[in-house]
Amino acid sequence: MKSLKITFGLICLAILASNIVTMSRWNEARGVHDDICYLRQAHLFQRFGLGGIDTDISRNDDHFLEGKLKEIEFPDWNTQRMAPCHTSQPDNKFVLQYPPGTGFLLALFPEGHQVAPLYVFANLIVCVLALLGILAARTLPLTVGAGSLGALANYLMINPAKASYSIAPTMALCAIAGLLTALWLVKAKRNLWLVMSIGLLLGLSVNFRLSNLFLVSGYVLYLGISYLRTRKLAEFVQSSGFGVAFVIGMAPTLIANAINAGSPFTTTYGGADVSAPEFNVSVLGQYLGDPQLGLTALAIGSTAWQLRMGEGGVRQVALIAAGNLLVNLVFFLSHPVFTPYYVVPIAMLTLWSLSFAELMQPVEASQEAPLCERAASVGALSP
Repeated sequence: MKSLKITFGLICLAILASNIVTMSRWNEARGVHDDICYLRQAHLFQRFGLGGIDTDISRNDDHFLEGKLKEIEFPDWNTQRMAPCHTSQPDNKFVLQYPPGTGFLLALFPEGHQVAPLYVFANLIVCVLALLGILAARTLPLTVGAGSLGALANYLMINPAKASYSIAPTMALCAIAGLLTALWLVKAKRNLWLVMSIGLLLGLSVNFRLSNLFLVSGYVLYLGISYLRTRKLAEFVQSSGFGVAFVIGMAPTLIANAINAGSPFTTTYGGADVSAPEFNVSVLGQYLGDPQLGLTALAIGSTAWQLRMGEGGVRQVALIAAGNLLVNLVFFLSHPVFTPYYVVPIAMLTLWSLSFAELMQPVEASQEAPLCERAASVGALSP
């Protein structure tokens, strides 16, 4: 088994090395409108510090946006009010629609060389957690499972993560949140600080993609139902701590909404992104023909298996995963817009959580079910 762990570890490191070489060759002017808008947010942070959270087009007096749009041959590059990824708001404001987190992370790197470092750092986090999972595996099946997940997670950092700059940090946070979820329910006996850390991380993820808000749904359902069933103070404290930490984590987005849209609870998005839910045959067909289908099926199958066979904390993790998958899939499948990465974060959060939960399960617990089955069989054969 040691040689198998080494093999999987080398595979993960080889994928990481290949990814880094590929990322280092990326062109930041590849013609994608979203890229320009994330880079504009980064430029605002570099120019105005935290004041860059105000994205009104009037702050584009250095014509950074026009230059970027001209670079990708955008037809109306010299007409500010035609800029993509911007929406009109009260008081004649014209602002970026995206939350500020992705731009803030890009702003940590020098202009012109921002995307590749962001992806490399995110990929390093994913690879480290993959290697931790492989090292923690105690049996052959667990080693194969952890190694396969690690290789898959590293591969996804190029495709489809490249499709949106917001996906790279989201993938890293999903991996960390999966580890903490398993620790919370399997190892740490529902430690308050762990559940607050999970809430904080998931709140931070909203600053990268607003739809990451739904990554918290399974946790809310689990904590809410646990409190309603027991009415214990400890459950109330856990639920409250999680909620407070989550709100603190997403505070930058609430502040950005207040500045750019006039209220913390008013979105800066517009168009199809704010249309009513609708199950559209064409959108459903696109999901059925996309690689996301396989990843989603794997997440659903793993969750169903642990709900049926899991014990103790592993089954609790599966309950959270089930609630999360249900809410997220209903939302995205009823959303009028399709992309090749929408359901990737929830699928990876599910797989990381279940994988680490299984790896952390005590050996005695994993052997308990088979022993009980053998005892029952012996009893049935006894006269």
